Amino acid sequence: MHRTGDDRKAEMSPTVMLTLLFAAFAMFAWSASRRWHLLQSGRPAGDRLDHFGARLRGTWRFAFRQEKMDYYNPAGVAHKLIFTGFVVLLLRTLVLWGRGFYAPFNLWVLGPTQLLGPLYELAKDTVAILVIAGTVVFFYYRLLVRPRRMALSFEGLLILAIILTMMVADMTYDGASVVLAAHMPALCGSGAHSVVANGDASQCPAIATIAAPLTGETWDGRWSPWPAPAGSLFAALFAERSPRALVFLAQLGFWTHATLVLLFLNLLPHSKHFHVITAIPNIFTRSLKPAGRLEPMAASAEKLMEQVGAAGESADPLAAPIGIARIEHFSWKALLDFYTCTECGRCSDNCPAHRTGKILSPKHLTLALRDHLYAREEEFLHETRDPGSADEHPPPNAEAGSGAARTAVNLVSDVIHPDVLWACTTCRACEEQCPVLISYVDKIIDMRRSLVMVRGEFPRELAKPFQGMEANGNPWNLSRSDRSAWSDGLGVPTMREAPSAPVLFWVGCSASYDDRAKKIARATARLLKQAGVEFAILGQEENCTGDPARRAGNEFLFATLAEGNVASINGYKAKGGARTVVTTCPHCFNTLRNEYPDFGLQVEVVHHTDFLLGLVAEGRLVPKNPVRGRVVYHDSCYLGRYNGVYDSPRELLRSIPGVELVEAEYWTKQRGLCCGAGGAQMWMEEQNQDRVNVKRTLQLVDTGATTIASACPFCMTMLTDGIKSKSLEDQIQQLDVAELLDRACAAQETPHAQPPASVATAV
Repeated sequence: MHRTGDDRKAEMSPTVMLTLLFAAFAMFAWSASRRWHLLQSGRPAGDRLDHFGARLRGTWRFAFRQEKMDYYNPAGVAHKLIFTGFVVLLLRTLVLWGRGFYAPFNLWVLGPTQLLGPLYELAKDTVAILVIAGTVVFFYYRLLVRPRRMALSFEGLLILAIILTMMVADMTYDGASVVLAAHMPALCGSGAHSVVANGDASQCPAIATIAAPLTGETWDGRWSPWPAPAGSLFAALFAERSPRALVFLAQLGFWTHATLVLLFLNLLPHSKHFHVITAIPNIFTRSLKPAGRLEPMAASAEKLMEQVGAAGESADPLAAPIGIARIEHFSWKALLDFYTCTECGRCSDNCPAHRTGKILSPKHLTLALRDHLYAREEEFLHETRDPGSADEHPPPNAEAGSGAARTAVNLVSDVIHPDVLWACTTCRACEEQCPVLISYVDKIIDMRRSLVMVRGEFPRELAKPFQGMEANGNPWNLSRSDRSAWSDGLGVPTMREAPSAPVLFWVGCSASYDDRAKKIARATARLLKQAGVEFAILGQEENCTGDPARRAGNEFLFATLAEGNVASINGYKAKGGARTVVTTCPHCFNTLRNEYPDFGLQVEVVHHTDFLLGLVAEGRLVPKNPVRGRVVYHDSCYLGRYNGVYDSPRELLRSIPGVELVEAEYWTKQRGLCCGAGGAQMWMEEQNQDRVNVKRTLQLVDTGATTIASACPFCMTMLTDGIKSKSLEDQIQQLDVAELLDRACAAQETPHAQPPASVATAV
């Protein structure tokens, strides 16, 4: 078809579209390149492309299905609607950009007379309507509800306004185009009411250009749900508009949509909405290692000590990446985490420290590190572009070996207050809630490692536990000779006496020394004996697993304990015993199962609730005596969020006659609040008077339960103290699941005993 000069003037202007696309993509490429090179300043993060299938499945679950968004509805549903809209409307954007160069462009397969055309038109309009509904929900939250967890910035409202405007602009373009296409023969023909007859023939080229993609499409002047519910609705609204007004509306909608997409794209690298780009790669490159595993700092305690010694002898001990002392010590994956933070505040909203008024906010910790990284962007980009540009004589405050461009900035206390790190209970509630799978605990522990290992700085209350674990293998520094005293009268053999015992009962420090927790060990031992399980304990050969030391940042002490314990277990394994390790402590369970393999331990590790449930299922334990009462179960963080054990304790409780199992409202299972003892908090003073254990106890008390059940000796101590703090000892008892099962199996020595005071009370 030959086009005249007037026809070309009426096109959607290829020159303008080309200029717009080139300028926008050039600006985005510049911004993205800077972010990419800044990311490269991070340290290696291991192989993040292994197990490709598992990574793809996780990306589908968390990036595309957005499973974790369901924790906060209707906001979660609204976010899914907007995300789905962006995915579906990406094709629409490509179509509009193409029409800027060639008016009839329909991506070759989406024309109105082609099979996919009407189907896509219906999908596009449907999701556009749903996107508008999603933006309305978020406007409601940001303008009316204004939740404290969210970053209520102008940027968020601007992005929502852009999204809403894009949807309306697209519908406006469609509506005006449909009317013009339907009436073009009449408008540009020879009829009495045509624009030609009325002396306004200049509108016909523009009308022809706008109507070109709709060749073959018909419209009867009414709204229709097929194939374009939104487009036909706007067409019905515009039906009485003049041709000139319709041309204006169509062009306004077209250029508004085409331009706002590019504006939005260029805002992303400079805003919290960068996660639109980074969330998918961040989720894909997530760690596939167990959630409860921290990366070892060295191959052995000896190698670690050599590294620490070498750092201590250098002019700048903090320059070496012993833990995390400076922003450049983080891996590129950690920096990608910083890029990806959506500032939604779900992490802080569920953080036990933050909810009880501590200085720690996982969200603000991440933002502080991200902002510090961005503020030093020029330094790192200078090094990335020209790694050999270091001055021969760097200034005194330049980091050794890094060149003159880099200033040595210690994260603690120049960026992060130390109390932020020491308030963390390592419960992983933040990580459970994060919709883009940012990790927090490993970063906090790494910064603690630097403080403890290099600077020798830690809360004074930890000095005694460190000394106790080093000298006597337990954080209370009690005599090693008393470690197996809990078993007096039960006839429990040691592995030394029964080296081929297939089951090793790992008692742990709390159940070995704490008077209240000893009852858990005794109940478990009675049940094992009643079921005919051949088991033994290590006795004085057992040391603390080192979990409190590792979570407190004392990696050397942890590695020393781990190497000793692994040697003991492997020694008996070589003799045919210790093929399965059973423990009542989730902290021991997590360490033995997820972290000791790095030190050479390869055995089956089972928590006592799982093991006992198996015995009940096999009929080797038969709960026959009623234990009447309403029971609420408290989920241990290291059993639940760390290792996914939620159902076994509950199934055990349901197997007991007379037990009425209830759940805390909201704060249960994955969302259960921490007891406050993890991360070595058991031995530290809380930073204010609003105690985590009391808050958790009250959540459980609100269920109306007469018994609070747990499956962790640390949780038992904290919840018992919470009950006492509210003077509820006469109304509510706190028992381990094993103790309740022990009563039901008629093996309880003192059926109505109340929990005595603990010798290891955290106050």
